[in-house]
Amino acid sequence: MQSVATVALPRIIQGGMGVSVSSWRLAKTVSLLGQLGVVSGTAMDTVLVRRLQDGDPGGLVRRALASFPVQHWVKPVLEKYFRPEGRKGQPYLRLPMPSRLGDTASQIMHVLGGYVEVFLAKEGHPGLVGINLLTKLQLPTLGTLYGAMLAGVDYVLMGAGIPREIPEVLDKLAAGETASLKIDVTGWTGTEAPRLHFNPREVLGGVQTLKRPHFLPIIASNSLATLLARKVTGTIQGFVIEGPTAGGHNAPPRGAPVFDERGQPVYGEREVVDLEQIKALGLPFWLAGGTGSPEALQEALARGAAGIQVGTLFAYSQESGFEASLKRGILEQAARGEVRVFTDPKASPTGFPFKVAEVEGTLSQPEVYQRRVRVCDLGYLREAYQTPEGRIGFRCASEPIEQYLAKGGEAAHTKGRKCLCNALLAAVGMGQLQKNGDRELPLVTSGDDLERIGRFVRRFGTEYSARDVVAYLLGTSAPSQPEAQPALANG
Repeated sequence: MQSVATVALPRIIQGGMGVSVSSWRLAKTVSLLGQLGVVSGTAMDTVLVRRLQDGDPGGLVRRALASFPVQHWVKPVLEKYFRPEGRKGQPYLRLPMPSRLGDTASQIMHVLGGYVEVFLAKEGHPGLVGINLLTKLQLPTLGTLYGAMLAGVDYVLMGAGIPREIPEVLDKLAAGETASLKIDVTGWTGTEAPRLHFNPREVLGGVQTLKRPHFLPIIASNSLATLLARKVTGTIQGFVIEGPTAGGHNAPPRGAPVFDERGQPVYGEREVVDLEQIKALGLPFWLAGGTGSPEALQEALARGAAGIQVGTLFAYSQESGFEASLKRGILEQAARGEVRVFTDPKASPTGFPFKVAEVEGTLSQPEVYQRRVRVCDLGYLREAYQTPEGRIGFRCASEPIEQYLAKGGEAAHTKGRKCLCNALLAAVGMGQLQKNGDRELPLVTSGDDLERIGRFVRRFGTEYSARDVVAYLLGTSAPSQPEAQPALANG
């Protein structure tokens, strides 16, 4: 087992909210306050090239890229995507969607995307920074992780699936060795599952050992915690235990599906994690989902947790990546007690329940969703499947229905599916202008805490800082460094 240096445990983990809601600015602010700031690792390659096309105000992306250790990968990216004067109303140039496993050009872009975001979050201070990835998004994982590690990331957090291979991946990447990841392929009939390989030497031209970040899987059951703690190659350093009130993707309820009068999946006692069993595993844990209050932090500590992970309060702070007018409008709506969050069982192409804030002018409104012309031009949530010829193809339940059916998909899987890739980019001000002249509209994901945020907004206003959030959660009148916490155990 790999020895891991001890570090003080943060009481607050700022949730990793994608796409780019958990921006480097947000993560850096939280980190400077002595807590764990977390950047989103979702679609960072697209975020990188869209920032460049929007003129890269302040030269921040270019400064990060200038520090990348192998500049021959950087030059063609700047030549193709950097627009000093911005796009001037033109559509964004898109990155090609990978059409096969191990596409080198795609992997390099994932490396650069992960590197830039973590570099900017960590620049100029020694605080802790993590990166959050979705297990379901498999093709970008290895490159994004390696880029983040090149920039010195301290923690990796992953949910939306079972990240059982990630501890070994981190070990190998830290040692400069080739890492691989099993790829889920629907209908695969081969004797061995396809694997995606990543060789750091192909990026750096040689071997470089790196700091191995701590790994915190995001879990929703005792059985998954036990599996990851005892039956994986490599080590984990703790858990984030996330309940179904958290934003983004939720774990589906176990057993036969049951829905409430609004059509939301119903979660019961089977989804309640037994914290005594978690404590018996001997690893620190943080509670997430409905934990955005000082009372929740104190309760978590009393139950043996190291602290809490909080998303919603940070998501609407000034430092988050949400587009400013969208953010302000939602907070004004929340302050009046008029915002609702819907756990949509169909919105995500992954099939996982997905939290959606019901906001006027967004894809949460059925009539707005129905007007959108289906297109799949980003492809992060595509499903790999075996073609009749025995090869690997890619399809998405949110793509044009005739295309999905032609690839062997079932019509039932397309109902209610939303293009989260385009919608979440639109929510951070990077909406695409499509060929038919339509501009992609946003979709906002938030935890159930959004319905209770009014008290906080009335106290701190609609233009509050992440500093206000940390001070509020710690119960202090002004942000301060937390007292020293127990060291993270080795191994």
